[in-house]
Amino acid sequence: MGALSKSILLFALNWLDAQLTIIWVRTNVATEGNGLMARLLDMGNAPFLITKLTIGFFAAYLLYRCSHLKTARYGMSLVLTIYLALMVVHVTTGMSALGWHASEAATSYLGAMPNFLVALR
Repeated sequence: MGALSKSILLFALNWLDAQLTIIWVRTNVATEGNGLMARLLDMGNAPFLITKLTIGFFAAYLLYRCSHLKTARYGMSLVLTIYLALMVVHVTTGMSALGWHASEAATSYLGAMPNFLVALR
């Protein structure tokens, strides 16, 4: 996958995260974990969404423009990994909101994976 495709994917995941966060918070399923973003969300959906998308666009653009640097390529991989893990959290939140509580076991399992991987080193 090229640098442009990864940047577009990063921005799309950022946008999806913002939309799902608004849905979960407005339906009282979850709360925003980032204090600054929670304050923006308290001000309304538009300030939250504009800020979230602006930061996401800037990050995706900067990582794309600097993709010739090894650090930027590593950063892009790291950020995409974090966002993909966050999408798993969103999916399990949605399943839990719909009454499927087996998602809690899946979340616990996935949450233990980093400790397991560190123990393997």
